[in-house]
Amino acid sequence: MTRPATRADLADLPVEVAPRLLGALLQTVVGGERVVVRLTEVEAYHGLGTGDRPDPGSHARSGPTPRNATMWGEPGHLYVYLSHGIHSCVNVVCGPDGVAGGVLLRGGEIVAGEGIAERRRLERRGAVRAARDLARGPGRLGDAVGLRHPIHDGIDAVTGEERAGARARLLLPDEPAAAVATGPRVGVAGIAGTEAFPWRFWIDGDATVSAFRWGRGAAETARGAGEAPR
Repeated sequence: MTRPATRADLADLPVEVAPRLLGALLQTVVGGERVVVRLTEVEAYHGLGTGDRPDPGSHARSGPTPRNATMWGEPGHLYVYLSHGIHSCVNVVCGPDGVAGGVLLRGGEIVAGEGIAERRRLERRGAVRAARDLARGPGRLGDAVGLRHPIHDGIDAVTGEERAGARARLLLPDEPAAAVATGPRVGVAGIAGTEAFPWRFWIDGDATVSAFRWGRGAAETARGAGEAPR
């Protein structure tokens, strides 16, 4: 069972909110087409002054900019940013208004609107190998749910208010997910992508969780610290 998320549910630090989002549902209606994804993999990111130590992997690590402005707003909005010039990635903003933070939605299972999600993926990327791949990875998830940068950046997933022809709602599970695993974030450079920041959370054994890969310089940093690869 799930219930609609509230601002209060998302007002804690991203690293605290992130594991609570596992098993949550993100529902979008874009152009009249509804898709629902069950979240199975997320990553926490803290902005400047958020938490007890700097997060060098965050878009908001140096303070507010036009790109990261949504991260500094009230919790429950979605920070939709462009990665590598093509991927629209979706984050849930967390923490009090004025404190930057977000949880990247890295992977999930499409539980409603599979045909719509598959069509969107085909339009943007070509063949879909299996249903588990529809939202496996943040770029695929963004495609599947239909949210695009920049027009949907800041959409409110608490109230469901319309933005640029789209609505989004976040529904939280009544019970925490079982078998939650944690480890380094995927593809994040340097120390921010090592066990010094074990801020990736996923449902262990779920087929829709993406594969781990080191970011630039992260593997070397981890080896220097004696960390085992994942």
